[in-house]
Amino acid sequence: MINNSYGSRSPIVQILAHWHRFVLVLPALLTVLLLAVQPLRAENITAMNDQNAGVSQQDWAAYSAHFISKDGRVIDDANGNISHSEGQGYGLLLAFMAGQKADFELIWSFTQTEMLIRNDGLSVWKWDPATRPHITDTNNASDGDLLISYALALAGKYWDNPDYRSKAAMIAGTLLKKQVVMHEGETILLPAMRGFAATEREDGPVINLSYWVFEAFPLLNELVPSDQWAALSASGLKLLQNSRFGAAHLPSDWISLHQAPHPASGFAPEFGYNNLRIALYLARAGFAGQQLSRQIAAAMADQQGQVTLVNVESDQTTSILREAGYRIIPQLTACINDKAKLSADVIDFVPTQYYPSTLQLLALAYAKQHYAECL
Repeated sequence: MINNSYGSRSPIVQILAHWHRFVLVLPALLTVLLLAVQPLRAENITAMNDQNAGVSQQDWAAYSAHFISKDGRVIDDANGNISHSEGQGYGLLLAFMAGQKADFELIWSFTQTEMLIRNDGLSVWKWDPATRPHITDTNNASDGDLLISYALALAGKYWDNPDYRSKAAMIAGTLLKKQVVMHEGETILLPAMRGFAATEREDGPVINLSYWVFEAFPLLNELVPSDQWAALSASGLKLLQNSRFGAAHLPSDWISLHQAPHPASGFAPEFGYNNLRIALYLARAGFAGQQLSRQIAAAMADQQGQVTLVNVESDQTTSILREAGYRIIPQLTACINDKAKLSADVIDFVPTQYYPSTLQLLALAYAKQHYAECL
């Protein structure tokens, strides 16, 4: 039933009577519209080919010698030499960007044989060489699944491999059906199939914003067309804006969306190792120029350019990270926006540990492809 509260007033009079309300909500409306239309127009690395993919043969040789086993297992040497779906996804992505088809297939073979053992097509999150069996927890991690699907989609498209495309579409479709959900009007990505939903936790749902691999969504939308990809990208930007805590205004790694966003219970309330890659993901997706991206990149670095991990409740620094693979992240955002060249020590790739080495190659590849003036 429509309540005609305007009576017999003319349309012009009605508009003028409520114009002040429109002016008040206009900024918020524009923000929502920008978030809704911008994400899937972002740059991403699909505008390349395997001859110009950003990872040099020398850098790939150094990386693979340190972190990839002879059977295609990507080794997290700072975490008990385990392998996880995130690492397999990164390994596939970097192998593609280096144009290494044989290495890509080797990593994919291990991933498919050893880790894609669930009945829904998603990967288990961890493979541990120290246990028998090597998989003791069959839960997945949605960021790993996204990275694997994205890498397969790239290889399938640019190397014309229908099998890779088919597998990428299967994983992406399962994620859409089972892990991309609505919560209070927002499209969110659950971190795993078990343990994070509103029905499973008092403070649920719980999310991890570093799981939003923004650059992947446009290509996955080509394989599995759905409005959910754009909605997921928009929600990620909006939630990042609304989930910045403490004096540094940084997001915690694990965030409860029960009522207003806040650090989730049972996790350290920290801007930590997960979230330091957010600024890199934003840059690689073409969002580095946004104020949000610039603020996060600036807040995560100290005056010496070192990355600082912070307890967002106490405002205390919990770690200072000096590795080139971490320091390159805020430098990349600064270069894109302010033309400040990357320092020589972050351009020179020397493997340290799996995680910073991976992030460094991803940052360098993006700079080589899109911002050669940074180098």
